[in-house]
Amino acid sequence: MKSQYEHSKLIIFFLASRPKFLTASIAPVLVGSALAYAFSHLFSLPLFILALLAIMFLHAGANITNDYFDHTTKNDWLNRNPTPFSGGSRFIQNSLLTPKQTLAAGLAALAIGSAIGLVIVALTKSIFILLLGLAGLLGGYFYTAAPLRLGYRCVGEFIIAVLFGLLPVYGSYYLQAQTVDAAPLLPACIVSILIFLVILINEFPDVAADAAVDKKTLVVRFGIPAAARIYKITLAASYIIAAAMIFAGQLMFFAGLFYLFTLPIAIIAIKAANKKDLAVPGQYRANQVTVLLHSLGSLSLAAGFIITALHSKTI
Repeated sequence: MKSQYEHSKLIIFFLASRPKFLTASIAPVLVGSALAYAFSHLFSLPLFILALLAIMFLHAGANITNDYFDHTTKNDWLNRNPTPFSGGSRFIQNSLLTPKQTLAAGLAALAIGSAIGLVIVALTKSIFILLLGLAGLLGGYFYTAAPLRLGYRCVGEFIIAVLFGLLPVYGSYYLQAQTVDAAPLLPACIVSILIFLVILINEFPDVAADAAVDKKTLVVRFGIPAAARIYKITLAASYIIAAAMIFAGQLMFFAGLFYLFTLPIAIIAIKAANKKDLAVPGQYRANQVTVLLHSLGSLSLAAGFIITALHSKTI
């Protein structure tokens, strides 16, 4: 009986990490590693796997600790419109985990991610990787933890864009290519935009609860109509960047082109992200499409770079 209880608890801890959203941490590693392969024809499978594990554990730990800190501010308790994409895991609210268990599980995941990160640092002897890892650890923890509570200060969306876009794309590129240069900038900007959009769209269902605890998200700060315009303008910007990649040179061509193939999904997302539907409780079609776009958009970039690498090898 005790073994069965422990087994079920492990499952609950795993689900509390919101595993279906860990694609947000997998995506930038795929893009950065594929980019490095296209540019340098270098690829280390052990470093790739370690990078994936490290960022996934850090992401899982951030998800779980954020549940704890949103519990302490009453944010998730006041949320009357939770969706599969927003409002937290609800494990504390549904009495599946105690607050102490939640915090302990989150800290354990962060510790495991940090330990894997230190292994990477030991293997690469890179201060750059160490600094990126520290930024990811501290940024994820203090997203909702006091005293910073970055997600409560109208900068949370931009912090996530950096932590799950720019930094891991550059970090995974550096791990493989062993150089820091401008090559990852355009694809990293697209990945940053995609995760920014995921965070932004997931704030619409939470707007009432966020406003009640003074959580200054972009939706709370500017209101639903203006935030919907920000969403559409930012999404359009990603396709402008992809077009620029096509003209930036042969090594960027296929990645930019493949990303443009996701344009039909973006059009659906823009139509779904209208102020009327975003304000309706229980309506989260825009959230679904945005998450799908993030995954497919990132995969299209990675696939484009892999095709580029294979093509250049045959020439």
